[in-house]
Amino acid sequence: MKFSVQDDKVPGKDFRQKLSNLESYGYEGVELWGRPSVGEQLGELREALSSSKVKPSAICSGYPGDLLAVERENRDRAVEGITQRLTWASELGAVGVIVVPTFGPPKLPDLSPLYRDERELEEKMLTDELKVIAKTAEDVGAKVLLEPLNRYETHFMNRLEQAASLCDIVGSEGVKTMADYFHMNIEERDIAESLRRFAGYVFHVHLADSNRLTPGSGHTDFSSLGVLKNAGYRGYLSLECGVPGDPAVELPKTISHLKKYV
Repeated sequence: MKFSVQDDKVPGKDFRQKLSNLESYGYEGVELWGRPSVGEQLGELREALSSSKVKPSAICSGYPGDLLAVERENRDRAVEGITQRLTWASELGAVGVIVVPTFGPPKLPDLSPLYRDERELEEKMLTDELKVIAKTAEDVGAKVLLEPLNRYETHFMNRLEQAASLCDIVGSEGVKTMADYFHMNIEERDIAESLRRFAGYVFHVHLADSNRLTPGSGHTDFSSLGVLKNAGYRGYLSLECGVPGDPAVELPKTISHLKKYV
């Protein structure tokens, strides 16, 4: 398994210096926020990465719109933004694009008993959209990485089991899931057991402690990472968390803390 950090958590005057700092801290990957500037700077990013041992792990969201919005235009913007970022991920060599179907409460109306309740509508809408997006994912060789969030951030997909079920319905190798320790710490009854059951669906991992700071800052037990290791996971473990102090001190310390589990 390889360690990664989201790019905005890394000090450096430019991307090249961030890569240099990450390498000196012992990290092998950098996770990019999917802001529009990534597409505008693909050439520059590729050039910097070509001379670095640090490689892009994933592109994190950044697309406009909402896959479960009421307005068709809003949903179409999300589909277009995700497919665009899948192309960027492919060009940079990242595993894929992290996708959260929707934030907050339901936006669709409940039409039951005349038609379907809001959950059925949402699932049908999302799976149809993912089947369209999956064609691009398969073509370019990048993954859609469905991310379950905790119940306070989204009503729709909170556990690995739900994300894996969506992957099965879509039925494409281009659509997989990711595991986020902060959200799992809230939603999963047993993190190790969930990882054991759904390891085959997991293509990326986010790490944050119970307080959403660097692992070792809270009370989360990261020994369950061994489950992924035993299941053959060879992807990235990427820090998505606050850094409480000087990153030049905290980021290397975090790797030392995590290595005892992997």
